[in-house]
Amino acid sequence: MSDAIARFRAATEAGDIDALMETIAPDAELTSPLSGRLVFRGKADLRVLLAAAYGSATDLRWTEQIGDGARQVLLATATIGPLRLTEALVIGLDDHGRIRTLNPHLRPWLTLSYLAVRLAPGLFRHPGVLRRAARAA
Repeated sequence: MSDAIARFRAATEAGDIDALMETIAPDAELTSPLSGRLVFRGKADLRVLLAAAYGSATDLRWTEQIGDGARQVLLATATIGPLRLTEALVIGLDDHGRIRTLNPHLRPWLTLSYLAVRLAPGLFRHPGVLRRAARAA
């Protein structure tokens, strides 16, 4: 298991955004599972997004890790409000072993919709983050 991925798992389960951000490469990017078109880039924008996303989840547990190279998949379960969520997160590592790409796949649809509603206020407080993500698409 990659050290960055092990630290990412521990940080997200603990809700520790500072520790989570230490695992992320400076030029990292995340493609939104909500729109499929928004691409969040850079540590500052990812901090806003990941703090809102993982701050909305409770009982997050990474249940499985698949792969051992530069591209790996993590499987998780979590609770968003009253609803259960499952996640398959495809992670790409850079040459230094830091997390360079994050491609989350979330289900079910109802929980994903509820998550979108929960994320909106936090993201709308940072309109530049959304503008940059939309421009990158």
